[in-house]
Amino acid sequence: MKNLILKYGLISGLISVALMGATTIWFKQSGTLEGGEIFGFSGMFLSMIVVFIGVRVFRDQHRGGTITFAEAFKVAALMALVSCVCYVIGWMFIHHFVMPDFMDHYADAMLTKMRADGMADAEIQKAADELNHYRELYKNPVYRAGITFMEPLPVALLVSLLSAAILRRK
Repeated sequence: MKNLILKYGLISGLISVALMGATTIWFKQSGTLEGGEIFGFSGMFLSMIVVFIGVRVFRDQHRGGTITFAEAFKVAALMALVSCVCYVIGWMFIHHFVMPDFMDHYADAMLTKMRADGMADAEIQKAADELNHYRELYKNPVYRAGITFMEPLPVALLVSLLSAAILRRK
């Protein structure tokens, strides 16, 4: 079971890192972060399809075609955990080597959008102060890793629950 979890978790993680890397390079070249959430969550969801496949393989090849919801969720969650760890490691490298100024780009994009939306100067200043605070926190690699881990986690849990619900068989 360990090998199967590692295999499918690593495949899922490598897919998410490859998609994240490609998106980061595209953003870096285009000079905009527009659509980042859509690209990011789409990539996370695509990579998590491998978790679903991994649970199905586990059920069919190692459990004789039957699996409980709890066991399927456990296998899916462990695969997803491996994938999330890969995602964090990938972002740490991408951040360091490709886009070390990510928070500057992010803060600029947020403030530009607020100005374009016609927000009051006081609100924009308050947001700028908060963004500067988070920019400082983001310099800490432990904080950055924790925040990064929280990005794919909801998608991973959702896919784990759906996989367990869809693939359970008695």
